[in-house]
Amino acid sequence: MTDLELIRQAQDGDGVAIRELYQRHSGRVYAVVRRLAGEDALAEDWAQEAWVRVFRALPSFRGESRFTTWLHRIAVNSALHGRRWRERRARNEAPLPPTLPVSGPSDQSVLRMRLERALEKLPDRMRQVMVLHDVEGYTHEEIGEALGVTPGTSKSQLFKARARMRELLRPRQAAPNGEEVCLT
Repeated sequence: MTDLELIRQAQDGDGVAIRELYQRHSGRVYAVVRRLAGEDALAEDWAQEAWVRVFRALPSFRGESRFTTWLHRIAVNSALHGRRWRERRARNEAPLPPTLPVSGPSDQSVLRMRLERALEKLPDRMRQVMVLHDVEGYTHEEIGEALGVTPGTSKSQLFKARARMRELLRPRQAAPNGEEVCLT
């Protein structure tokens, strides 16, 4: 059976055809992604993500290009997306100091309460985007799909949420007249 015949059957929801397309081309997808990933574990994750994207986009494949060309493009884009996401994460992470100050359980409880209160003060959409991205690790594309917004809107909401959280969590001190004063 040709790829084109398998694609048509897979577009109609035939699980056997989908499995056959995967078996025929998974090695090629992995090889492309592996060269971009540089390590096996990342390549496995990114190849899996590529196949998820392939099967989501398969109904829109019109056959204007060869299937292998289309598949290769999706695999490369998935790997590049994974690399950008990983680099962005690395840039946002600050190295830990050689020794960490030991804080008591009460300090952690206070911090947790401050974080929860600050999160509660965020508008719903900002809070949703922040939790999905920063806590759960979703991409802006995935957040956009889940919340019905564009990835750009997700990025904007995250930027605003982080700025608002910094403002809400800034150290404050009581002034002589009883009002709170920001220390920064």
